[in-house]
Amino acid sequence: MAIRTTIGWSLITSGIVTLVLAYLPYPSFYWGIGLLVVGTLVFVTRRIF
Repeated sequence: MAIRTTIGWSLITSGIVTLVLAYLPYPSFYWGIGLLVVGTLVFVTRRIF
């Protein structure tokens, strides 16, 4: 059950991010790198605490 929920949230957020990237002023490459960094930080800090 948790896996289905995780996959669902992942698809929803990736869809939202894709729509947002289309409207952001700078090239989406830089936003993609930034989001990867933020996502990694959130994942790592959750593992630590």
